[in-house]
Amino acid sequence: MTALIQTIDTPDGALTILADETQRVLASGWSDDHAAIIGRVHASLRPDSIAEGRTDAADAARAYYAGDLDAITTVAVHQRGTEMQRVGWEALRRITPGQPLTYTEFAIELGSPRAVRAAASVCARNAPALFVPCHRVLRSDGSLGGFAWGLDVKRSLLEREAAAMA
Repeated sequence: MTALIQTIDTPDGALTILADETQRVLASGWSDDHAAIIGRVHASLRPDSIAEGRTDAADAARAYYAGDLDAITTVAVHQRGTEMQRVGWEALRRITPGQPLTYTEFAIELGSPRAVRAAASVCARNAPALFVPCHRVLRSDGSLGGFAWGLDVKRSLLEREAAAMA
């Protein structure tokens, strides 16, 4: 399989998107380091080759940054993980912009109220950031917690969504 990789400029810095031959996002993140993006992809899904090119997801990301917060929900993604991870990644896509959940609330959403660490792990192992919006999950005290692409990016995304929903 040959995947496409594209880096676009956003208000939060370079956003690189890796998409498979059917335009499903395998990984994305706020970095122009292609190796960092590719490294987020499950080993079984890593492409045989990668070419620079245009991804459909880039248009959705631009629309998101222009204020259409729902644009990212239409982008197809492809990840491999455990059953809980797959359920979790689907649940992340249902979190309403501007209404983040805590890790505890996210664990409840997953049907495992005591599995807060597992819920956090779902977020940590999420490869197509933005398109599976793991940035919408916070610590129980409301603080940001972690984010693979930096807390400044997470804060900016959350502020953007809160402002657009106000």
